[in-house]
Amino acid sequence: MSHNLTVVEQIFLAPLCEGWNHQMEGSIYHLASLILMLGYMGGSGIFGSIYILGFLATGFFCYALWGWMDACGLDVFSWNVLLVVACLVQLAHLMYRLRKDTFQEEYDSLYKTLYQPLQVPLDVFKEIVKCSEDRVLSLVKDQNYAVEGKTPIDRLSLLISGRVRVSLDGQFLHYIFPFQFLDSAEWESLRPSEEGIFQVTLTAETDCRYISWPRKKLYHLLAKEHYIAQLFSVLLGFDISQKLYALNDKLFAKFGLRFDIRLPSLYHVLGPSPEAEAEKESSGSFEPLVFVPPPMPTIQKAVLLPHVPLSSAHGRASWPDSDALASAAFQRSHPRSLSKVRAPLAPTQTPEL
Repeated sequence: MSHNLTVVEQIFLAPLCEGWNHQMEGSIYHLASLILMLGYMGGSGIFGSIYILGFLATGFFCYALWGWMDACGLDVFSWNVLLVVACLVQLAHLMYRLRKDTFQEEYDSLYKTLYQPLQVPLDVFKEIVKCSEDRVLSLVKDQNYAVEGKTPIDRLSLLISGRVRVSLDGQFLHYIFPFQFLDSAEWESLRPSEEGIFQVTLTAETDCRYISWPRKKLYHLLAKEHYIAQLFSVLLGFDISQKLYALNDKLFAKFGLRFDIRLPSLYHVLGPSPEAEAEKESSGSFEPLVFVPPPMPTIQKAVLLPHVPLSSAHGRASWPDSDALASAAFQRSHPRSLSKVRAPLAPTQTPEL
């Protein structure tokens, strides 16, 4: 106890320096202090750590030179050399991590475009890259990614560069641009236990590069990682909505009317079966059909649509172009009604709870 008191007295009750050294230290000492001050101004993150450790290693090296040349103290030199070695080891570890986290150019642009704005951590993105086997696939011009009725739905792909044309029975539907999914609609249409084939044809209009995730492997990752599952749900939903709006812009008649693809009844206008067309040509008559929405608490007006038999809802038909759509819907109607008719709109009122 008395020894501890002696140590305390030596620390707090030590006599003041009787004679101060008025001679300035060498320039190496002041340079080392300046470098350390700059080093402690570094930021956070891996690049901030590299900045700090780089300046610290340089500053401690200058202190070691000062201890060897001016102070002539072995302890000063030894401790500063040890600190330099520690900083260099930390720098080597950070550089190894930085090189390990470096992706291919396509994956790097994918992260900066889609995932970084959503603040997705790099560790999560590495799991997504690992699921795709870190491969970037290619399509040459006019090469098919999928053929309707033949290609199975066994993967999910995202276009990185180029442009892909989507068609049905030779009819152009829309384009797929970079950083859009190639088969988001097919992916969402199937359950994990179901199998299916493409209903459209996807053809590369230019040389394309894309990333692909195997279906079973991606389902396993989504089942294991809830955050990644929610992330893909958001990206796929946004991608499908973009494709729907692209189709909505295409569905317009030559006289300027636009149709709302959100209307369930528009299916009967867009996809008449060949039998229905033959029946309409033989009869030569046109009867309006009143479509009544399901009963709702608020009263809504009925929407007038052309008469199409119910068998057309079950048959698969080709997508009509704008001229065919215009003639099928309005050719047999009175010419005076063209100036007054308006495009059908989706119901705007919702049931009251």
